[in-house]
Amino acid sequence: MIPLARRVLAEFLGTALLVSVVVGSGIMAQTLSPHDVGLQLLENSTATVFGLAVLIVTLGPVSGAHFNPVVSAADWWQGRQTGTGLSAGDLGAYAAAQILGAIGGSILANAMFDKPAITWATTGRSAAHLWLGEAVATAGLVLVIFCLTRSGRTALAPAAVAGYIGAAYWFTSSTSFANPAVTVGRVFSDTFAGIAVASVPGFVLAQLAGGVIGLLLVHGLFGRPAARPPSRRNRSSHTPAIADPSPPGHPAGASSHELDNRRKGSTRE
Repeated sequence: MIPLARRVLAEFLGTALLVSVVVGSGIMAQTLSPHDVGLQLLENSTATVFGLAVLIVTLGPVSGAHFNPVVSAADWWQGRQTGTGLSAGDLGAYAAAQILGAIGGSILANAMFDKPAITWATTGRSAAHLWLGEAVATAGLVLVIFCLTRSGRTALAPAAVAGYIGAAYWFTSSTSFANPAVTVGRVFSDTFAGIAVASVPGFVLAQLAGGVIGLLLVHGLFGRPAARPPSRRNRSSHTPAIADPSPPGHPAGASSHELDNRRKGSTRE
């Protein structure tokens, strides 16, 4: 069981670095390709895909690599039915760390590119079609993560989650923020990735709606998660919503039957 303090630190650090990647690569893209917005988006999305994948691989074994209050809330909701996952207290701590980390990451990116630490974003993103894009992006993200979790294939999460976000940059009108914490963090940088504070409430509401839709789709595909026996419940341990740090010799997603067969095979040898 990993202590909550360590998991919260991982969520703070991971979200901070994720926003630093998003904002920093946006600033770099504007510098390198000042007259080509399409190329700027390509540069920004490419850096985000690689950065997100690395962060999930690196910090997933500590906290589950949520970096997103919607993902944490979805995990808490499912945990209410199974007796596992985040508790309400854990959820609050995760969300606070994610939001503070996102703000810190934006300030860090500004500082790295010799800009004022805080420059309030002025890019307005308030329109119904953008809110629809955010709902779609977030629903898809939750669908990808929890389909992998429910099917025991969390080892594929770094590539699948990062790949989905990279694609959603391009197929959604909002360029796929899909994350309330990241949305708040991007308010603090008036650069390519910024969003005006007045546009934040609409985006966050759309993201929350998308999270609910994503969970409903997961339940439609896999049914309600089965409750664990009371003796196996542990709500204080971290959740493997994105990356499952299976103990040595216990590959993520392997069933007890598969593990028993592997043990018998090794005994025969």
